[in-house]
Amino acid sequence: MPRRVATVFTSLVILLAGPATAMALNINESYRPQDEFKLDPWFSVGPIEFNKAVFYVIVATFLTCFTMVYAARRMQERPNRLQTVVEGAYTLMRDNITRGNMPDKMAATWFPFISTIFLFLWFSNIIGYIPLPTNTEHKVDIFGAHIPSFALYAATANLSVPLVLTLMVWFSYHFVGIRAKGFIPYLKGWIPAGVEGPARIPIFFIEVISHFVRLVSLSVRLFANILAGHLLILFMGGGLVVLLNLAVAGSVVLGLVTGTMAVAFYLFEVGLVATLQAFIFATLTAIYLGGAVAAEH
Repeated sequence: MPRRVATVFTSLVILLAGPATAMALNINESYRPQDEFKLDPWFSVGPIEFNKAVFYVIVATFLTCFTMVYAARRMQERPNRLQTVVEGAYTLMRDNITRGNMPDKMAATWFPFISTIFLFLWFSNIIGYIPLPTNTEHKVDIFGAHIPSFALYAATANLSVPLVLTLMVWFSYHFVGIRAKGFIPYLKGWIPAGVEGPARIPIFFIEVISHFVRLVSLSVRLFANILAGHLLILFMGGGLVVLLNLAVAGSVVLGLVTGTMAVAFYLFEVGLVATLQAFIFATLTAIYLGGAVAAEH
C-alpha cells in the first residue's frame, strides 16, 4: 500500500510538471532549506558567541518579561480586551496546567516557574514563524548596506534550548521529591505498590531508565515538532519547485499546489502547534513535579 501511494504521488508530480520537463528533472543542490538552521557566528563578547539562536532566545525572554510586567501593572476592575486575553491565559496556566496536576499549596509555589516556561516557549514558537532579517548567509544590498535577508527560525528548533529547559525541569522535580520524602523513600517510591520480592529489582531499573528517557522525550518532542514544521513550510513554499529545477510552466502549476500547502502548514503551525507544544511541555512539567511528591509515585 505505501508503494502504491508513492507511485501515485510521483505520477502526479510528473503530470503537473509536463512530460518534457519530467524527463529532464535535475536535483538542484544549491537550494538547501536546512541551511536556515545553521548558526553562523555574528560577533563575540569574550567567551560568549552571538548568533541568531541567541538573538531569538533574547527576544523571547524580553517578550516574556515585558508581557508579564506590562499586564500586571495595567490590571483594572473593568477589563479591556488585553486584560481579558491575559486573564484567560492566567486561568489556563494556573487552573488547568498547575493546579490540575499538583496540590494547591505546591501549585502556589511553582506557578511562577511553570507559567514562565509556558510563556517563554509560546513566544519562542510564535516569533519563529515571523520572518525576520536574520539570514546572514544571503544578504540584500539596500543603498550600499548589506542587510541580512528575511528568514524563519525558532530558538526551540535548536535542540540545546529545549534540552536546557528539560534539564531544569528534571533536576527540579527530583529535588522536590527528595526534599519532601527523603532520598531513600523517594527512590523506594519508584516501585509500584504491590510489587514484592525479586521483581522489585527489574521494576526499579526500568523506572530509572524511564526517568532518563524523559530527558529525551521532553526535549526532542518540542525540538522535532518545531523543526519539522519549519522545514515543511520551506519545502512547500516554493522549495520543491527549486529543488526539481522545473521549467516555467511546470513550476507555475506545481508552485500553486505547494504554495497553497505551505500556507495551510503555516496557519496550522501558528494556530495550533506553537501553543500546543508550549502547553504540553508546561503540563508535563507540572505532572512531573506533582508526581514527585505524591504519596504513590
